[in-house]
Amino acid sequence: GPSLIIAYAPCINHGIKIGMSKAQTEEKNAVAVGYWNNFRYNPALAAEGKNAFTLDSKAPSGDYKAFLNGEVRYNALVRQDPEKADRLFEKSEENAKARYAYLNKLVKLYGAEE
Repeated sequence: GPSLIIAYAPCINHGIKIGMSKAQTEEKNAVAVGYWNNFRYNPALAAEGKNAFTLDSKAPSGDYKAFLNGEVRYNALVRQDPEKADRLFEKSEENAKARYAYLNKLVKLYGAEE
């Protein structure tokens, strides 16, 4: 059947400090720090009595703020207003942790049918 893939990809217009030739490394780092989560949902599996939701990402590790600082669009804010950037980066990291916790709840919710 049809699939929908929503992916994270650095934008050449926004730029990344390590260079666009390292986009796959940046994508891997985004998942590692929890900026982006990889998961799958397949409702057909539920009909088979299997877990329809799979969280492929591991718990966030690494320096979330360093990841954000590696993206030129976020680093521009650091250069313009370091205090505001720090507050927003902190809030973004908290939101990322909350998203991961929510996704773990979905794993348990959809796994309860097994």
